[in-house]
Amino acid sequence: MDEGARLFSYYVNLAFRSFRRSPGLTALMVLAISFGVAATMTTFAVFRAVSGDPIPWKSSRLFVPQVDTWGPAARGSSGEPPNALDYGTASALLRDHRGTLQSAIYKLSPAVQASQTGSHPINVDGHAVGAEFFPMLDVPFRYGSGWSRQDDEARANVAVISERLNRRLFGGENSVGRTLAIEGRSYRIVGVLRHWDPQPRFFDVVNTGGFSAAGEDLLLPFNTAIAAGIATTGNTACNKNPDEAGIAGLVHSGCAWIAYLVQLDSRDAANAYRRYLDGYARQLKDSGAVQWEPNNRLRDLPAWLDHLHVVPPDTGVSLLVALGLLVVCLVNTSGLLLAKFLRRSGEIGMRRAVGASRTAIYAQFLIESGMVGLAGGCLGLGLTAIGVMCVHWLLPADIASLARIDAVLLALTICLALLSTLLAGAYPTLRATRVQPSLQLKAF
Repeated sequence: MDEGARLFSYYVNLAFRSFRRSPGLTALMVLAISFGVAATMTTFAVFRAVSGDPIPWKSSRLFVPQVDTWGPAARGSSGEPPNALDYGTASALLRDHRGTLQSAIYKLSPAVQASQTGSHPINVDGHAVGAEFFPMLDVPFRYGSGWSRQDDEARANVAVISERLNRRLFGGENSVGRTLAIEGRSYRIVGVLRHWDPQPRFFDVVNTGGFSAAGEDLLLPFNTAIAAGIATTGNTACNKNPDEAGIAGLVHSGCAWIAYLVQLDSRDAANAYRRYLDGYARQLKDSGAVQWEPNNRLRDLPAWLDHLHVVPPDTGVSLLVALGLLVVCLVNTSGLLLAKFLRRSGEIGMRRAVGASRTAIYAQFLIESGMVGLAGGCLGLGLTAIGVMCVHWLLPADIASLARIDAVLLALTICLALLSTLLAGAYPTLRATRVQPSLQLKAF
């Protein structure tokens, strides 16, 4: 054993002796650190779950267009156009295809039945999307793939299902080529997704509210779903009521109910798309369809999520409150350590008198502080786990279910406890090194 390891072992032994001499004080410090760390890491687990970039490698290249087809009377004080598109605008953007990849999107929850004797229909959640939805969002597949743009144009009866629905209906085997009955029509399965549950639901925040416990079990071609009359189960905003019922009424109305994503790979492409949107809106004015000047928006995905306040403000406030609690716990721990170390002035003076350096004293008491932090971190792990399990009492179920304990959170909890206690012990340790041996020896 080298000299450094021997000294470290010696200081650890001294720390254990110190803990045995004052178990109550030690337990109080460990509890203070553990509660402060657990509160911080529990709220951090929630904040991390809801505030992370859902597609960080591409989010800056994904954009959400907004086109004002309602006019000043419907804008309100914010001056914002509708958050979704009407069918006519979405169809025009799809037809003109000015982005690298793009997709119109709407939420649906149809009845699905496997085409086999004895099966029963079940309702599933999903979306109607375009063929370019899959490569644009890097959607993972276990079997098969998405459909083609030709399938979009031909309104082909094809479908992509989730791994979960595939297990439920087909026992998990490769079901590509098999058929499903959806709302009474037969659809051919062309792909089976791997597990894919992005949170927040960045591709359709308007219709999902951002977070959803329901999975993407079914994806159908946008044009096919429209032609089949499959109703939307998302949000629908109308400046006036449709003249017809169902999907046909929405198609022929000015209602905003379609989400839209477009991939633009450069700043120049984004600026060109903005000019295109303004040109499209100006054509509407020139044709007499609207009577106002263009009032469009084009936000990249992070700006869009921020605009819709997808991250609940309560989570950020809770994290700040928890950090404040941790600071209070650190101040209390620092005071307890200072009292504990200065109470051992005689021991420190004796060690200094027999030749121990200030550096050795500093190392001894800093290691003792670190051991308090390590114990507090271990206890904090258990308290954090309890806290994560209890967040559903305070937050909506869709959000609370996202908070989880993983290796990263465990490591951060231990590191935070250790670093926090070393920080709290820095001043008490410094004071301990300044004890004058001559003054302490006079007391003997």
